[in-house]
Formats: sequence, structure tokens, C-alpha cells
Amino acid sequence: MSAAIRKAVLKLRPALLSDALGKSGGMDHGIHCYSKQPRMAGPAFTVRIHKADILMVGKALSLCPSGHVLVIDGRAEPDTALWGGITTSAAEHKKLAGIVIDGAVRDVAEIRGSKLPVFARGNTPQAGGAEYKGETQVPVVCGGVVVSPGDWISSDEDGVVAIPASKLEAAIELAGRIAAIEKVIHAQVRAGKDLATLLRFDEVLATKVGIPQLRALPKD
Repeated sequence: MSAAIRKAVLKLRPALLSDALGKSGGMDHGIHCYSKQPRMAGPAFTVRIHKADILMVGKALSLCPSGHVLVIDGRAEPDTALWGGITTSAAEHKKLAGIVIDGAVRDVAEIRGSKLPVFARGNTPQAGGAEYKGETQVPVVCGGVVVSPGDWISSDEDGVVAIPASKLEAAIELAGRIAAIEKVIHAQVRAGKDLATLLRFDEVLATKVGIPQLRALPKD
């Protein structure tokens, strides 16, 4: 893993990286931060588990290298915790870049005090079982997005974006250009310029059709 790549990703908001990916890569709104630090960047180490089973989570945590983001495909199960205070402490000690879980956590008070970015779909006091094998370092689905091993994960207060490894370099370059454009627009808006004029909304609207009517409007 290149420290230069991590630095470049951290300089860019996930929203800009999503824009650079053609407005894609963003995990759904149900994946949100439980710890006090939402900002992370690192390559994904993935694990797919049997629904509501924590056995492979512990093994994946042991295998996940420092500087990586552990991405757990928990099948979006909201009522069984796959992560908690002890695993958070272990991940901090290993210096992982962060955790993303399409599932639930518990020990929220402990996680909230951690500097380790921990994102999950929900929380519950009920833990999962430990009966079934899972898979590590395979493509998974997390927050509605396919994440493959080595894809880059970026997050902040807005949420989490997954950047395919094959598109990372291009996404960083384009996101940087978008950031520069946004900086100019911000300055012009603060100077009193009309946003619709700056973005040429009238020209764009002239090429568009109206909102499709899905049902007949009531007659007077």
C-alpha cells in the first residue's frame, strides 16, 4: 500500500470521488459512522459471513493487515451485532484504517469514544452465533456496493465510497480537478454571483423535457 495514495485519497472528499466515478460508488444511507472519527482511507480487506454469525469476523480481523479497511458483508442483518467494543480495541491495536459493516454493532458507548472509524448499518445488544465458516478476500456487497479486495474505501461525515482499484488513479485525478472547479464556484458565489447563471442552468433547462406525469392530475 502506498502512503502517497492514502494521502491523495484523504485530501479529497468522498463526495468528489463519487462524482469522479460518474456519481457512483457511494454506499447507501443506512451505513453511518458510530465512532468519533468518520474520516478514513485505505484498501479493502473483505469478509463475507453467514447471516448473523460472527465466527469469520474474528478470523478476518486477525488476517486484516494494518492500514487496511475491514469490509464486512453481514447480509444487511439489522438485529444481530457482528462487532463491538473488544473488536474495536483489537482493530485499533492493529492500526487498521477503519471498519465498514453491512450489519449491526453493539457496545456503542465504547465505539463512540474510539478514534477508529467504524461504520455500520445499525445497533443492537444481541450478538451473533459462531457456527459457520465464511470467506475472506472475495468480492462482497456492502451498503449496496460491490467491493473487491484491494478496492479503496474513503469516508467522512457524508458516508462511505468504494473506489475500484482499476479506477483509483483516474478517480483521484478527476476528483482533484472537480475540487478546483468547486473552489472557483464557491469564491464567485461568496462574491455575489448567481449560482444558476454560473452553472448555466437556463441553457441546460432549454434542452430538457418536463417531469413525466405518472398519473392523471385531478380535474378542477
